Amino acid sequence: MTKSITNWTAADNAMVENAIRRGATRRELMQMLLAGGVASAAGSALLGSVTAAVAQTPTSGGNLKAAGWSSSTADTLDPAKASLSTDYVRCCAFYNRLTFLDKSGTPQMELAESIESKDAKVWTVKLRKGVTFHNGKTLSSADVVFSLKRHLDPAVASKVNSIAKQITDVKAIDPLTVEITLADPNGDLPTILGMHHFMIIADGTTDFSKANGTGAFVCQTFEPGVRSVAVRNKNYWKKQANLESFEFFAIPDDTARVNALLSGDIQLAASINPRSMRLVESQPGVVLSKTTSGNYTNLNMRMDMSPGDKAGFVEGVKYLLNREQIQKSALRGLAEIANDQPVPPSSPYFNAELKPKPYDPERAKSLFQKSGLLGQAVPLVASDAASSSVDMAVVLQQAGAAIGMNFDVKRVPSDGYWSNYWLKAPFHFGNINPRPTPDILFSLLYTSSAPWNESQYKSEKFDRMIIEARGSLDQAKRKQIYGEMQAMIANEAGTAIPVWISNVDAISSKLQGLESNPLGGMMGYAFAEYVWLTA
Repeated sequence: MTKSITNWTAADNAMVENAIRRGATRRELMQMLLAGGVASAAGSALLGSVTAAVAQTPTSGGNLKAAGWSSSTADTLDPAKASLSTDYVRCCAFYNRLTFLDKSGTPQMELAESIESKDAKVWTVKLRKGVTFHNGKTLSSADVVFSLKRHLDPAVASKVNSIAKQITDVKAIDPLTVEITLADPNGDLPTILGMHHFMIIADGTTDFSKANGTGAFVCQTFEPGVRSVAVRNKNYWKKQANLESFEFFAIPDDTARVNALLSGDIQLAASINPRSMRLVESQPGVVLSKTTSGNYTNLNMRMDMSPGDKAGFVEGVKYLLNREQIQKSALRGLAEIANDQPVPPSSPYFNAELKPKPYDPERAKSLFQKSGLLGQAVPLVASDAASSSVDMAVVLQQAGAAIGMNFDVKRVPSDGYWSNYWLKAPFHFGNINPRPTPDILFSLLYTSSAPWNESQYKSEKFDRMIIEARGSLDQAKRKQIYGEMQAMIANEAGTAIPVWISNVDAISSKLQGLESNPLGGMMGYAFAEYVWLTA
């Protein structure tokens, strides 16, 4: 007698689920269903629904190997000094923050049970009870005070020192309560505390050869510039991670990274180049995870060095950037046209009235003549370390050749790019990961004291405006100020941002649970805690 789907039992369902997890093929599963008296059509429909359900159900166990695209001997487990996605992945695995940003960009509580303020200037943080560090120490307010104060110590060289400077006082009220006082009101504080750099470390920590955090994984091995190995934290205060262990390293060469995935050596190849898309899409057992969340590769012209200090050069480059060609050819359509400033279209503060500069070679030629550089060889440093920068450089080089402008593209290795060329070379590329607020982007990249001021842009007016916007509780006024600041960057700073890049992570179909996040690819770099492997 043939069973109908309505007669299908829980025991029958469990039988199929177990077979799927053992790795049975679809043909074997269909034979099993037919032998049990399920008709072919009904079996196909049922198998599809059961397979989908199994894929969505987290399974415990498995050893994940994942590869990022950039690393160096400067890799660190000190959250305050983290600067690469490689650092962020490890920090997210080993530590926790007071808050974290969900996929909508809304701050949620993590180590904090609550963060409240009546005036956006004095904030009270209540900590969760019973949270322990990997060495067994119980989390207390002293750990939070120590972690936050480190960002204010010049000797630490925190990457978010300019953001943390707004904190004028942080003190423990009791073992589970912290009070944070700001110089001026800032309603973004819960969002700011969700940044990777504001991970909480144990009071008095000075040794970062291994990570002693409260996170989902315990650091077993850390070799800067080589790899890290993490094992599941059996005493994690949240739900334990699904993965038993997690190895992370970088394969800078895009083709090699993709081939490692296709051969089964890794289960995740982060941020693959659009040129590899067709190869990956044609392979069974591999899927693509795409997000567009504010990541961009930008062209930096230091305004305190030649050629960026020559009047007309920066503006000429912006008019010579063929944004549509970069979008369609260099990035295979995986991008949105940008307008030379860092606030993405997904932000409620995005200035939609600020239009991108059009591709205008003749206007660019006139500006280069004004700068006195037309016909001269101008070195342009590019590297695979800055995603798609080599392709962008070639597009600019070809456009320059058509008007007599000689851009001499210097392609340098990925290894050491961020320490040897980024922020240092007069004319080079950067690659900026998404940040959740305009205040954070501007503080990191464009204020006069910004630690990553890529073009050495200086404006007292801009510095005053960021403080004014930060303290305003009037959202309309805030939007107006941020809109004007975006226009200032686009028209005055020496950074050209041609497109927003869609981040594409290539993953094994056995890797489940990966979602988008506004902090970037790989689930805002926190994927290890949430994903799982199927058989």
